[in-house]
Amino acid sequence: MSHLAVSSPHSIFLSVLSALIAVILWSIAPLLVDAAGVVPPLRLASIALFSGAVAALPMALRRPKPKQNTAVVSVRWKLVIYGLVPALMLGAVGSYLAGMGKAPAAEAALITYTWPVMFIVISHWMFYRYLSMPVLLGALTAFCGAAILLSPESSSVQGSGQGLGYALALLAACCWALYSWICQVAPLAIAPMMPTLFLIAAGGAATGDLLLGGTSSMPSGSTLAAGVALGLGPYGLAMVAWDLALRTGPAALVGSLAYAVPVLAAAFLVIAGIAAPDWRLPVAACLVVVGAIIASLKRSHKSSAMTM
Repeated sequence: MSHLAVSSPHSIFLSVLSALIAVILWSIAPLLVDAAGVVPPLRLASIALFSGAVAALPMALRRPKPKQNTAVVSVRWKLVIYGLVPALMLGAVGSYLAGMGKAPAAEAALITYTWPVMFIVISHWMFYRYLSMPVLLGALTAFCGAAILLSPESSSVQGSGQGLGYALALLAACCWALYSWICQVAPLAIAPMMPTLFLIAAGGAATGDLLLGGTSSMPSGSTLAAGVALGLGPYGLAMVAWDLALRTGPAALVGSLAYAVPVLAAAFLVIAGIAAPDWRLPVAACLVVVGAIIASLKRSHKSSAMTM
C-alpha cells in the first residue's frame, strides 16, 4: 500500500487510530464466534462474509492508480484474483470458525494468529529465494508459542476433535498468509474489489453449506446478530480501517501494532470468562508476538497490508 513519503502529525494520528480500531476489532473476533453459538461453520461464514461485503463498500470507492488498469491484467491474474483469492478468504474464515467450534477458543485463535509470521516467511522466500536468520528464528519462536498450547499438560490434547480444531486453525493461518502474499504481489490493488470478492466467497460458503446438508433457514436473535457483527467488524470495518492506516501513515509503525492482536484476543477471552486463566496463554501470545517482530527485522522489501 502506498503512503506519503513524509507523513504529517495529523496523518500519523489518523493512521494509528485506524490501525488501533482494526486491531481491537480483530481481537474481539473470538468473542463474536463464541456468541454465535452452534451455527454450522459454513453458514456462519456465509453470514459473516456477506456482512463483510457490505462493510467493505467504502473500499470500492478507492480509485486505482492509472497503471493499475484491469484491462491489462493477464487472464491468469484474473483467475487468481476472482477465483483463488475468494477461495482463500472462504478457507480462512471457514476453517477458523470450524476450528473454534472444536478446540478451545483462546488456543485456536492464537494458532490462527501465527499467520503474520507465515506471511513473512512466504514473502521473504519468494522475494529473496532464501530465508534469513531473523526470519527463521522468528518463525521458530512463534511456532514454539503455538506448540506450548499443545503441551501434554494442556487439556487441549485430550480429544481427537480438539486436535482437528487446531489443524483447522493452522489451515486458517495458512490461508490468511497466502492471501496476504497475493495482495502484495498482485499487479493491481485488491482493496477496491473487496466487496465483490467477499460476495463470491459468501456464495461459495452458502453453496458448501447446502451441499453438506444444511438448510436455507437463517439463525435468529443474538446468534444472527453475532454473525453479522463478525462480518461488519473483524471482516469488514477492520479491513477498511487497516487499509486507511497503511495509506496514511508509516507502514512500519502501523504494521507493528498488529502484533498486539494475539495478546488482546487472549486477554479478552479470559476477561469474558470464555477461557480459563492459564500460564500458557500469555506465554504463547508473547512468543507469537516476539516471533513476528524478529521475523520482520531488517526486511528491505515492502510488505503488504495485513488483513484478518
